[in-house]
Amino acid sequence: MHISAITLKEMEKGYRTTLINSLPGFKCLQLVGTISENGHSNVGVFNSIFHVGASPALLGMVFRPNSKDHDTLKNIERTGNYTFNNVNEDFYQKAHQTSARYPSGCSEFVECGLTEFFIPEFESPFVAESTIKIGLDLKEILPLKINDTTILIGEVVHIVLNENLLRKDGYVDHELAKTVTVSGLDSYFNAQHISRLNYAKPNLPTSIL
Repeated sequence: MHISAITLKEMEKGYRTTLINSLPGFKCLQLVGTISENGHSNVGVFNSIFHVGASPALLGMVFRPNSKDHDTLKNIERTGNYTFNNVNEDFYQKAHQTSARYPSGCSEFVECGLTEFFIPEFESPFVAESTIKIGLDLKEILPLKINDTTILIGEVVHIVLNENLLRKDGYVDHELAKTVTVSGLDSYFNAQHISRLNYAKPNLPTSIL
């Protein structure tokens, strides 16, 4: 089967959206926590998180074209900080529900049955149910002219997780953390470990760590 650019453009919008969203396969899934100028906590599920660099520790995310009832980006621009929180098997349905378009001023924590968690001197809320919590400071906002989306880059300034999830070499065990992943917008999967491999070098055979 071959799908050309012309065929893509002629597809029904909903079908094309589902196809392209699921086409790359499994994606990183995070609940993004922010707070409004009125002190209302906001949380929403995003599958557009990506690694930017380790030194400094930078993570990026993509925002679709903004809408009047989408407060996450507006809150981040105002406070300069936000949180990433992993989604796990115990509450993935609640996490999915945060994607509903609740009106501004309405807390998804309350509506979806999630619990706020705060740390001193950091304004934005974490998700208490998450086993891996990341606090970020906003560093750069990059508008994309090609489709009116926005790339946001943040620096990791807080990591909150159980000590048993962190291996001696710094590896975070997402299987033990019960982290789930997503394909497309609505298909959730368990993360099942296969193996870790050695750092690849020329003339060095691949081996399992």
